[in-house]
Amino acid sequence: MNLRLFFLTVGYSGLSPKAPGTVGTIVALPFGVWILSILSPLSLFLATILLTIFAIKVIDRYEADTQTHDSKHIVIDELAGLWIALSLSPGVKLDLESLTLDNPTSWQIVLSFILFRVFDIWKPSIIGDIDKKAKGGLGVMGDDILAGIFAGLLSGASVHLIMEYII
Repeated sequence: MNLRLFFLTVGYSGLSPKAPGTVGTIVALPFGVWILSILSPLSLFLATILLTIFAIKVIDRYEADTQTHDSKHIVIDELAGLWIALSLSPGVKLDLESLTLDNPTSWQIVLSFILFRVFDIWKPSIIGDIDKKAKGGLGVMGDDILAGIFAGLLSGASVHLIMEYII
């Protein structure tokens, strides 16, 4: 087993023949939610930053060895982007048993996932600039981190506004 490939493809989920980025994000979601159920959002945020720094180094080495850039099979960037979105959105420690459709935290998780995928695929504004201009591991990870920041802030604000003014 190639440990580097296992890490970069998030347990080989990035090797999916269809939509590897979405598959990698789906695999990352329950782990992020589980971490939030035992640790604070700040802990998930900081852990994701450390993971991102490590991933940049691993991606740099992988790209040098394979003479490729931003392989579609590398989905550790999707994990990091989603975890950033989750850490910015809920704002409270999760209780897994309270994740129901009438709980705002459940909606923040769903919105974080959807908005992250939208921003990651669409790559608006600075997200697209990072994707096109940054090289190496920083380029692979950078656009997803920004997509995660935008997704987390927008999902948190959206659910807050809905709960405050609509429900």
